[in-house]
Amino acid sequence: MPNFAIAVLPGDGIGPDVVAEGLKVLRAAEAKLEGVTFSTAEFLVGAGEYLRSGDPLPEATFTEIAKYSTILLGAMGLPNIRWADGREMAPQIDIREKLGLYCGLRPIVLYHPNDTPLKGKTAIDFALVRESTEGLFVSRLVPYSLQADQVTDELRITRSGAERVIRSAFHLAAGRRKKVTLVDKANVLPSMAYFRSIFDQIAAEFPDIATERVYVDACALYLVQRPESFDVLVTENMFGDILSDLAAALVGGMGMAPSADIGDTHAVFQPSHGSAPDIAGKGIANPVATILSVALMLDWLDHPETRRGAEMIRRAVSTVFADPTARTVDMGGALTTTEMGSRIAEAV
Repeated sequence: MPNFAIAVLPGDGIGPDVVAEGLKVLRAAEAKLEGVTFSTAEFLVGAGEYLRSGDPLPEATFTEIAKYSTILLGAMGLPNIRWADGREMAPQIDIREKLGLYCGLRPIVLYHPNDTPLKGKTAIDFALVRESTEGLFVSRLVPYSLQADQVTDELRITRSGAERVIRSAFHLAAGRRKKVTLVDKANVLPSMAYFRSIFDQIAAEFPDIATERVYVDACALYLVQRPESFDVLVTENMFGDILSDLAAALVGGMGMAPSADIGDTHAVFQPSHGSAPDIAGKGIANPVATILSVALMLDWLDHPETRRGAEMIRRAVSTVFADPTARTVDMGGALTTTEMGSRIAEAV
């Protein structure tokens, strides 16, 4: 009987609240699966760990985490806990870069028409693939001074980095509706023209998949006007960071936005939202993004039973959301974090 070992990083703020519900739903699915089990080990990482030990990601802790190919993460960072240069601590990005998790997958699915602010939209189902190890984030650790006359960030696109994330997008589209949209700024930025040229080369390897190329500003417009026209979008790190939040708003908000950061040997699964310390511990955080991230995790484990478990979870969310009153506070309802998690677990 295969056992899948999972490193659990609850993190900061509402992280522990939503991770608890994700694990609850995981156990509900596990009880229905045949021949597979899941074991978990919890690690302390984040701003809270910095306050305890002086390091948000101690090297010894990272060494242990890296032994696990599968990682479930809550949320990390607190707005008032910053480095001396003003940046928030972001150990989740450190983990992403250290483990080479280049494919940032952000599925966007509308579960009920009442949950979108867009008039007349009933079917929104696309996936945004964000390159997660380079782009405009590449200089984030370069020292700088708040007293300097000038600070410059670098946008780096490497051939190997672009090829692997673009191929990931095409492979994903092959199992969906067979369309990939490149999102760039190739009309202005040389790095983006380079990114587009690599996209064109990779596209030739997948002649049965339709392609389109859209500038990032136009894409923001089209996501609001015609989100149903998209299947898989692939883009640079910062563009993906921004567009994934916009996309989440189309289906009910950040509490409905799961994500995965996938590499060749490791993957991290986490909600797209932040730590929201103002509501931590109040029992009102929406756990659905974490629960759907658990479904992504089961898909990635790539066993017939884990894939079946992933589909169970998504069907359970759909079943619960068929009742338009079954919502947490962020979506205009009154369910608590644990009530929402329990309803989905029961529906599994």
